[in-house]
Amino acid sequence: LPNSRRATISAAIKPRLLFGKADLTMALNGALAGLVAITAGPDTPSALAATLIGGAGGVLVVFSIIGLDKLKIDDPVGAISVHGTVGMWGLLAVPLTNPDTTFGGQLVGLFTILGWVFVASFITWLVIKMIMGVRVSEEEEFEGVDIGECGMEAYPEFTGSRGSGK
Repeated sequence: LPNSRRATISAAIKPRLLFGKADLTMALNGALAGLVAITAGPDTPSALAATLIGGAGGVLVVFSIIGLDKLKIDDPVGAISVHGTVGMWGLLAVPLTNPDTTFGGQLVGLFTILGWVFVASFITWLVIKMIMGVRVSEEEEFEGVDIGECGMEAYPEFTGSRGSGK
């Protein structure tokens, strides 16, 4: 729990230092990042070590979200940053507090996970693309998928007319 608090604080302070204002979604992603960072090896770190690992995860999630935005990678809820980037940090942080593990062993595990996820995701998306496609029409993109899929706007109070964004 202390690591999650530290990660929340770290992720709340970093945007304030970088952009001059706090960001609630960064703070919430920071809380999740603290939990994710410690999940790979929760049994051996002291409270201080867990706090530092979680705090580093909180800072890392902010930079990861900013980096993905700059690369124009769509991650609207920060899932890649929280679970992917910080998950990798947590996996690689295990040898810092667990003498029974090695950095090399953690790297082997990391690359095994990355390979499995790539192959499984590639096959899954290929099957979805062949069966039903992975893109909506340009009209649905313009109007909003909520109209095309559900027949209604998700947030009509934010638009003046159907899909116009006014």
